[in-house]
Amino acid sequence: MPRQFTLPDLGEGLEEAEIVAWLVNEGDHVVANQPLVSVETDKAVVEIPSPWSTIVGVVERSKPEAREAEAPSRPRGLQVLPAIRALARKLDVDLNLVQGSGAGGMITRADVERAARSLTEAGPAEPLKGMRRAMAHRMALAHAQVVPTTVIDEADIEAWSKEADITIRLVQAIAAACKAEPSLNAWYNAEAGERHLLSRVDVGIAVDLEGGLLVPVLCNVGERDSADLRAGLDRMRADAAARSIPPEELRGATITLSNFGMIGGRFASLVVVPPQVAIIGAGRAERRVLASNDQQVIHRTLPLSLTFDHRVVTGGEAARFLTVLKSSLAKP
Repeated sequence: MPRQFTLPDLGEGLEEAEIVAWLVNEGDHVVANQPLVSVETDKAVVEIPSPWSTIVGVVERSKPEAREAEAPSRPRGLQVLPAIRALARKLDVDLNLVQGSGAGGMITRADVERAARSLTEAGPAEPLKGMRRAMAHRMALAHAQVVPTTVIDEADIEAWSKEADITIRLVQAIAAACKAEPSLNAWYNAEAGERHLLSRVDVGIAVDLEGGLLVPVLCNVGERDSADLRAGLDRMRADAAARSIPPEELRGATITLSNFGMIGGRFASLVVVPPQVAIIGAGRAERRVLASNDQQVIHRTLPLSLTFDHRVVTGGEAARFLTVLKSSLAKP
């Protein structure tokens, strides 16, 4: 009797994946655990094996579902003339994206035509998928749940050697700061109203990829030396770039680091993703004029941004954490 192959449980509640490539054709004989199809989830490209030994019957290649075109939605609280709504439907313009130039913000024919020209120049819409779609969902969810507050400061890193590894120094400083102020190395369950202070420091490292953002986890950083941390980070970044990172290495971060200064920028208001309660950002290191013993000196400094969930972390706790982070980074 023919059996239907369906998408198996991919873990972490993943209910959908996009087919990258079929690895078999109709009529092929496959054995159990032979890769059947390559799919892309929000985190990785994985091959799904056959659960049986069988002959491949029909490979259904899904096609976009045809749906009746929906009329552009009408901006809330704003009256739009029927003729303008009809024009928007004709030109496929979403009225929510149009800024009205008429009296009282009324949308005019010229506004709709201008929006249509802009959309034409911009090219076709690009649906979000994979990592980028997951990122959009998680950021929106975090924005809705967390009460974010950011404090900023600069660390004096003039004593560093030229060979200093900024990312690894940051990871080690985070471990020291978490030991001194454990309230930021925590998970918060908003529904239960409970926080869990965590003894082990597992740092999520934000990795910028062409397809979006991945955050692999560098585990137990307080108990590892610099060489081991660097080797682990290099391997994780290579796996992330190849979309082959194991799912378990994307789970369980207790606090996150975004070393965005490797690309550019000084300070940032970052996004705390629950259940974590804090994220540290490091900006671009540069030489700046500082005051030292009533004299001005030019030292290399590292901008630091600490965004925390003010529902469970106090301003004093965040300030103490940042103070320890700075002092740890200032060491040679």
